[in-house]
Amino acid sequence: MSTIETEQRPGDRTTEDLFLGGALKIRQPRNGYRAGTDAVLLAALIGSDPTGPVLDAGAGVGVVGLCVAARFPKASVVLVEREPHLAALARRNVDDNGLTARVQVIEADIMRASEALRRDGIKSETFATVLANPPYHDDRRSTAAESRLKAVSHQMPEEEFDAWARFMCRMAAPGGRAAMIHKAEALPRILAAFEGRFGAIGLLPIHARAGEPAIRVIVDGIKGSRAPLSIKSGLVLHGPDQGFVPEFDAVFRRGAALPVQSGG
Repeated sequence: MSTIETEQRPGDRTTEDLFLGGALKIRQPRNGYRAGTDAVLLAALIGSDPTGPVLDAGAGVGVVGLCVAARFPKASVVLVEREPHLAALARRNVDDNGLTARVQVIEADIMRASEALRRDGIKSETFATVLANPPYHDDRRSTAAESRLKAVSHQMPEEEFDAWARFMCRMAAPGGRAAMIHKAEALPRILAAFEGRFGAIGLLPIHARAGEPAIRVIVDGIKGSRAPLSIKSGLVLHGPDQGFVPEFDAVFRRGAALPVQSGG
């Protein structure tokens, strides 16, 4: 991926990738689930220093939450990840990037996370921002990946959308913000899951190139709000030369916020 510089070592099962222009060094599986542009885009939705702790739900190796922590020196972040191997890599990434004082990793499935969260002193309704980059494929509509870890990281049953939204709502503080990035075709399911839980919902389409259909959508909302839904102007990643447009080059290389914002 053009936004990530990758170093591979012979015989090593992981790679060490650079995010935010080298501000973050991330170790992740070489052949399993690999975080990339979507994680950086979601983290870049936060346009100003968070007013409270940030939760990265289904964190994988921690890229979304670690991007937030790298961008905001005072941010406090919790990463929740169910897969032991990914959670272990997330802990290593937290340590390697010198962020142990501000970033905590909880190994738990969001479907059954209550006990693990209580054990680690994490209370419901305490997060100013809850972010999620969930698996993108319904496991009944896609062929399972050869790697079990890659499969569970990329696939989930359609009904689990509601479970993700329920967890995000439970953890968000009153008036807190929740945001999810997903394939554009998943928009109806995201809206159905957010309905009744979040208001002031904003839809942000992401286009690879101008004139093409959106490939991703970021949906965000405010817990307890009754404000109406709004559709933001779509953002285009690539220019005619196939490279990132300057605004997104700044997002990926310098940790800038998304060029269109609706609050922090």
